Amino acid sequence: LQSLDVANNQLRELPAALADCPRLKEANFRGNQLKDKRLEKMVNSCQMKAILEYLRAGGRGKGKAESGREEARKKKREKQQKKDGGDGEQDELEEASKLLVKVLHVSENPAPLVVKASPGVKDVRAFIVCCVLKGVNLKPGNALKRFLSAQTKLHEDLCEKRTAATIATHDLQLIKGPLLYDVQPPEELKVTPLGRKEMKAKDLLRQLQLEAEEQRKQKKRQNVSGLHKYLQLLDGKDSYPCLVDAEGVVISFPPITNSEKTKVRRETQDLFLEVTSDTSLQICKVIMDTLILKIAELNRITLENKEGSGSDNESDGLCGRVNVNPGRHAPPLVVEQVRVVDTDGNLKVLYPSKTDLASVSSLLTVLR
Repeated sequence: LQSLDVANNQLRELPAALADCPRLKEANFRGNQLKDKRLEKMVNSCQMKAILEYLRAGGRGKGKAESGREEARKKKREKQQKKDGGDGEQDELEEASKLLVKVLHVSENPAPLVVKASPGVKDVRAFIVCCVLKGVNLKPGNALKRFLSAQTKLHEDLCEKRTAATIATHDLQLIKGPLLYDVQPPEELKVTPLGRKEMKAKDLLRQLQLEAEEQRKQKKRQNVSGLHKYLQLLDGKDSYPCLVDAEGVVISFPPITNSEKTKVRRETQDLFLEVTSDTSLQICKVIMDTLILKIAELNRITLENKEGSGSDNESDGLCGRVNVNPGRHAPPLVVEQVRVVDTDGNLKVLYPSKTDLASVSSLLTVLR
């Protein structure tokens, strides 16, 4: 808009939006009985620039609400000016480099997975957050190795050596729902740990303790390493937490191990993710947010290596922004909401909710 003639009409006010027309050079507002008498004088004697500045400032006697609207308009103008000046292109590049995740709501899912939590977990390991993640590519090169390495790093750092929370990842296709988050006595709980045969939880911990002591003696170390250093987390527990599928198979024994039955393999495309804690629900959610971000980053690295040089770099690329071809997104991962309910079916946790994934929003674009 460069010129405007609304002279001799019945205007009582001039819209503040005119201040957002920087190319407006000529305007005729004469002959209108404006409520703002100062503005009426200005339209009869002042230049257009002065009128726009007056409108931009909110006019005489405008309240805080109008000032707030003007502040918002000012920010909008500045953003547009930056874009016109070339900064907008940078914003677009940054947006294009974000990772994509699409959330599939329970209401849109014909067969949503549900986890039922028994009352007994409250006194053992009260908090659990779960979701389904579809579209993962673990086949090329070292993709699976990087995936497992990322979990190990999260357990060491964000999970505070599993004392704050524990992550478990499963092949969704090997799970029969609905699931039960339960507790069982150590002498009754049976689990098939990763890389081992089925045994009772009590026997597993005893065996791991013997292995830990033997390893410590052989290496002449003061501390144990690997899985063995988490054994003390269950000291003093009369019951152990476990996640059980619809066939009665224990697929997870937090904070110690997953089951061999649902082990993630190179062919795995759809994951069931689980984070448990005896500390807080919020910690579970923050760690789940981060886990999804890490997997999305790994998926992009796998895609780039597959389509680019064809080699698979050992670097896990989990620190900072991933370099990508601007304007081109990796296929979005799909996160399916999973509900955790009590034994009466009342909702305890829904993940991801509207407020989840906000902690990683600077690197992740979430389509809801």
